[in-house]
Amino acid sequence: MTQNEQPKIETLQAFIAAVQQKHFNGVEVFYRGTDRVYPTVSPSLFRSDALRKAEKDLFNSMLASHPEAFREDTSTLDLLVRMQHHGLPTRLLDITSNPLVALYFAAFSPEKKDGNGEVVRFEFRSVDVKYPDSDRAAVMANLAKLTSHQKQQLNTSLNREAFNQLPALKPLLHFIRQEKSYFEPAIKPEHIDGIMVIRGKHSNARIIAQSGAFLLFGERMKFEESPKGQDIRLQRFIIKKDAKERIRKELDELNINQRILFPGLPSTAAYLKIKFDIASARS
Repeated sequence: MTQNEQPKIETLQAFIAAVQQKHFNGVEVFYRGTDRVYPTVSPSLFRSDALRKAEKDLFNSMLASHPEAFREDTSTLDLLVRMQHHGLPTRLLDITSNPLVALYFAAFSPEKKDGNGEVVRFEFRSVDVKYPDSDRAAVMANLAKLTSHQKQQLNTSLNREAFNQLPALKPLLHFIRQEKSYFEPAIKPEHIDGIMVIRGKHSNARIIAQSGAFLLFGERMKFEESPKGQDIRLQRFIIKKDAKERIRKELDELNINQRILFPGLPSTAAYLKIKFDIASARS
């Protein structure tokens, strides 16, 4: 994994110029915007040892508490996406293929935080970008159903044959076969420690509006520890705190705003309230 310098951005034009970089064939680019600067790129589940150890309990408790909410989900990945959407810590991290959407999230401070924001630009090999129904996605998503002890048994330094004989592979294969009955016991050890991009399903209005996708993490703690063979490239752009309001206004002129990115009555109402309140104050 390679990481480059951190340009400081103060205008929309400067951001567009900074992200308009050429990339090689076989590489796909994604972005993540946050209203603060995080030291590492990692999903919420991995930011707490206690939560990480309780992943299986979190998953099962959420499912047991609201089974009706997950009735339409057909895979473990579908379940994780919905849980992530409602705020449960998971091994998923929201990203987007649209840099302007990422910039919006970096410049938007709902709690009036006054720190810098950040946009992270990721370059992934196309082989690490999959659709939700991929076998590899099923392997990595179903890690969420294993106990902490079972996950500790996943020795990825073994060759594929020896790895697939580990006791912890039996429950993992059972969970995978519940959604893919044909699945064979031939899991690649490197996939357990890897990171991949999952394209967003177009059945979700918010994912469509935000050009959404997800990073799905294996058992590595953070992006910066991804396996050497993946050759993931990362670049950070710092969004200056004093420039956030100006950038939000510039994005609004391009129809990148709360009303568009969060389809629904509450978001439209909140957007219109702010818009007309500002207009009234100027008149």
